Amino acid sequence: MQKTAPPLFDFAALVRQRDRAARQFAQHDFLAEAAAERLADRLADVRRQFADGLVLGAGDGRLARHLAATGKTGTLTQAEASLDFLAGLDAPKWLLQSEIPDLAPASLDLIASSLWLHWVSDLPGLLACLSRALRPDGLLVANFWGGRSLTELRACLAEAETEQQGGVWPRIAPMADIRDLGGLLQRAGFALPVADADLISVRWPSLFAMMRDLRGMAETSALANRPRHFTRRSVFLRAAEIYQQRFASPDGQITASFELITLTGWKPHPSQQKLLKPGSATQRLADLLAREN
Repeated sequence: MQKTAPPLFDFAALVRQRDRAARQFAQHDFLAEAAAERLADRLADVRRQFADGLVLGAGDGRLARHLAATGKTGTLTQAEASLDFLAGLDAPKWLLQSEIPDLAPASLDLIASSLWLHWVSDLPGLLACLSRALRPDGLLVANFWGGRSLTELRACLAEAETEQQGGVWPRIAPMADIRDLGGLLQRAGFALPVADADLISVRWPSLFAMMRDLRGMAETSALANRPRHFTRRSVFLRAAEIYQQRFASPDGQITASFELITLTGWKPHPSQQKLLKPGSATQRLADLLAREN
């Protein structure tokens, strides 16, 4: 019998941190705003309308508002795991009770998600679920944090914890590598898959200011195997010192990197462009190059 891998994330802990962040989210929302705007820009470039859409991991509703402003959407249902976020959303809306939602097959024309998929333990399973839920020529457009995010923080915390406690606890979630995502979309049944990334640099006055914002964004750890004990303050003080030494600008500000990965994929439809099969070309590349010369 094949054993099922334990989940990477604790869904209940994720809900708690989103509930906590919902109360003062507007004070820490600058990355969420940038991510939502970029996703709406992608939709604005698409030359068609989407009658029935779903926003997965809706947060405070900003992605739905940006998508509606493109004029490309009809009904947008917002799905969110946090009751505190959900209370402030416009209808139609419903409560996410697991990381893979129960969606009716071929019921949607558009699925959009911003800064949610990096909290999903079974990303291939979720993508397959979303593919089944789309009608032919339906679109998935999503962004989330990738593997080059918070590399500076990871390094500083690991060094400080090794010095102070003789070992390292898992504190920052592993994130997807963009090189794997096009293949994941294809295996989930999407056509014309595209995965690309932007690297965003953000400056803070200190490590502790950064950590306050990450907590306010609901981007602190929800790992299932996260440490359940209080970490000594000396660990964070040492990490802040290392961060200042290695990643501070001349004015004392520290820099953190965020890799924003964007995925787009279409449910197959006869009208879509198709890649030529290997060996089906009618002219040799060498002949074309010789003609140019």
